Parts: sequence; structure tokens; C-alpha cells
Amino acid sequence: MSSVVLLLDDLNDWKSYYETSSIMSVSDYLQNKSPHNEIKTVINLSNDYSYNSEGYYCSLLAQARGHKVVPGVDIINKLETGTGIRMSTSLQKLCYQWIQKNCISDEIWYINIYFGTCVEQGLEKIARFIFDNYPCPLLRVGFNTRQRNQIETVQYLRLNSLNDIEQSYFAEALDSFNKKVWRNPRAQKSLRYSLAIYHDPEEKLPPSDKKALQKFLEAARKNNIHAELITEDDAARLIEFDALFIRATTSLNHITFHLSQKAKQNELVVIDDPVSIIRCTNKVYLNELLEKERIAAPRSMLVFRSNNNSFASIEEQLGSPFILKIPDGSFSHGMQKISNPADLEQAFAILFDKSAILLAQEFIPTEFDWRIGILNGEPLYACKYFMAKGHWQIYNHSHKGKNRVGLVETIPIYKVPPQVLKIALKATSLIGKGLYGVDIKMIGERAIIIEINDNPSLDHEIEDAILGDELYFKIINYFVKTLDAKHH
Repeated sequence: MSSVVLLLDDLNDWKSYYETSSIMSVSDYLQNKSPHNEIKTVINLSNDYSYNSEGYYCSLLAQARGHKVVPGVDIINKLETGTGIRMSTSLQKLCYQWIQKNCISDEIWYINIYFGTCVEQGLEKIARFIFDNYPCPLLRVGFNTRQRNQIETVQYLRLNSLNDIEQSYFAEALDSFNKKVWRNPRAQKSLRYSLAIYHDPEEKLPPSDKKALQKFLEAARKNNIHAELITEDDAARLIEFDALFIRATTSLNHITFHLSQKAKQNELVVIDDPVSIIRCTNKVYLNELLEKERIAAPRSMLVFRSNNNSFASIEEQLGSPFILKIPDGSFSHGMQKISNPADLEQAFAILFDKSAILLAQEFIPTEFDWRIGILNGEPLYACKYFMAKGHWQIYNHSHKGKNRVGLVETIPIYKVPPQVLKIALKATSLIGKGLYGVDIKMIGERAIIIEINDNPSLDHEIEDAILGDELYFKIINYFVKTLDAKHH
């Protein structure tokens, strides 16, 4: 039997679709009439999810048996209680544009969602958003035109209620959602686990370049792991994997965080995990944490949009010049050096438009920053990131030439000053057991934490310059060991 099974109240409900060995009756699954140790994922297509129904108990027992299941009991309960979700302004705008274009006059209008996809062109992002919040194979969603096209109802759609056209849409969506159902089981039998590597092909400064991504795929294959590069378009398929490795710049109000949350909720092993993203991506949180734990960091203060903040008051605490940052900037974005009141007023006009709270820090000029890569509480690699030529940051975004980014020198771990390693390990122990990149400055013999990155750069011939392919094997092996521990 395939590692993925489709549960049906009546196997005759599958007559309209291609034959597959992956279907099983709800009754047989409840009675454990299968070699369930081979099953990894359950797609529950029961026509009845109501409390105490057989469909309900299938999802409940699937979770007890350690199977990933769509929908889970928590989602069934959400559908039952009608727990609502609100769409962002941008999604509301999509709705508005769509109803105008399609001349929708009904107060309530509906779409069907098949595994996070819909037939209506232009509403694809909305379908994915709803599926992320209600991961259920078939949904019927109502929108209220009088309430800014907000979601009025979310209900599950019964498989046996689909007409011929809807059955075709469902079959295509299922095929896209879970390609493993149709793969030859023999071809997959030797593979231990499956790993999704999320990346954004359009990202200008990705945390891993194309060659590094290929190295991860090669390392996975040599470890008998099925690894696949996925993008935002594949978000609905996430549950088919055992683990998720995010190789796109993370942010809280972003697809990366939503995927991380979804992976954690479905018990996938994930880097970066949601807690690490929360703790690392916001510099205000990180500053508070380091101060509380008395870990050396630059002198800092919070600057609020609601207060009258003068250059003199900040200079009195931090000296001049000082650095002003938005809480969730990355790759040197959202960061300005302030040398006088005019600089401050100009920075406020730009940065307060992005955040109500800014972080001001003392300016500590150095030739380079240490970057220590930490994986599962152990040093992985060490680099010196030099400032861009003639600039105070590693990235000079105002420069378009070859000197836009500073040089990088990769250093063997044993050559790193002990105080740098010590503070890096202490700081990351407060975050978690994942993969982190710690930025540290040396002031004489004193090490100071500048930043902890949950999504550190791993580029070919840079961070891997010392370890080579071993760096990629170590990271893949982390997923393997964590999955082994989880399943035994």
C-alpha cells in the first residue's frame, strides 16, 4: 500500500476517478485493517466530519497513530464551531476587483476550494490563504459583499456532492497536492524521509544561492532522502513532506512564517521553526532578551513614534554617530547611521513609515563582523564578513558596482577566538536548537553580540569554503536524526 491513503465512506465514491491502490474505506481504517506502519499521510475524504462520526474518529485516530492527516481534528472543530478568519486589506482588494470584473451582485457569493486551489482566476492567493487556515480537502466558502468581501462562512464540501465538472477540478487539485499518491511505491520504498526546501526564485539576496540549493539536494539524495525545491505555489502540498527547510529570508508578516507555523502544526521537523523566527527577526525582542540575560551587546534604546525624540536625547545615551534600525530589517536594509539632527529627521520620515518602534544603537565601527554558524547547539562554520569598501555596513545598497558587498573570509572553527564562540553558543541557547548565524564584533578582547539570524546565509564557496560538501551533509543529517528520534 502507498504511504498516502485516501479515506472514503464508500469505495464506490471513487468510481468517477482513476483506479488507485491508495484508497481505503473509513471503516477499514478505523478497524486498523491495514499495515498502518507503512502509512504516513491520511487524506480524510469522509462525507461526514461531525462530532463522534466515523469521519471524525478517522482524523482523531490518525493523529494518535502518528499519521499526518488532512483535515486534523482541530480543523474539523474549527469548521464545526465556525471560528472565523479575516482577510488582509490586500486580499480584500483582490476580492473587490474580482466581483467588479465579474459583475457579482449577490450579497453572499461562494467559491469552492480544492486543496488550496480554486477555479476562479484571480482568487488563487485567497484560496491558498483560506486553505492555510482551514487545511481541508474540499471547502465551500461564502463572502459577504456588504462587509468588504470578508469571509462569511467556511464549510467542508462533500466528495459525493460534486458534479462532473467539479470532480475534474478535484482530481487535478489532488494530483497537484499530493503527487506521491500517484508515484510508484517501489521507486520510493528505499527513501527514508521527504524534505521540502522552500525558496523564492525572485529574491534578490536569498540566503542560499542556486549552487548551494543543489548541494542540499545532492546531500539529501546520498542520504536516501527525497528532497524537493518548493515555492509559494507549492504551499498547499506542504503536508506531504516530513520536514521543511526554509531557504528564503524570513519575516513574521510573510509566507515564510506562515509555512513554518503550518509545518509545526502538522508535526514536520522545520528550520526555521516559528519560535526562532519570532525571537530572531525582531531586533526589539532580541535586544530585550540579551539585556535580560546580561549578554554583551551594543548600548541601545527604543525610539517611539508617539514620543518627541530629539537628536540630543539619543546622543546623550548612545553617543554620536548612532545607528537607527527598524525591528525586522535584514541584509542591512532599514538601517541608517545618524550623525546630526537633520539625519535623524530624514530617517524618522522613512523608518517610522515602516514601524511604530525603532531601535537606536551605539555605533561600533569595525573592519569586519564575525559570523558564527550554529546548528543544534554546536558551531558549524565561522566567517569574517568585511564591510563594503568605503562603507560602514557589509551591504552598501546605494552602490551598484562590484564593491556593493564586502569580502568574506571563512575561518576554521579552531582559529576563532574562544570568547567569540562562547558568546555565540550562549546567545543561541536562548533561541532554540535550530540553525542560526550569530553576528559578533570584537572590541579589543571583548566580544559583543550584534544580531542573531534565524536564516543565515549558506552560499556555495563561501560558508562552505572550509567544510565543503560536509556542511550540507551536517544539515541534512540534523533533519534525519531529528526524524529518527521522532519516529522511534
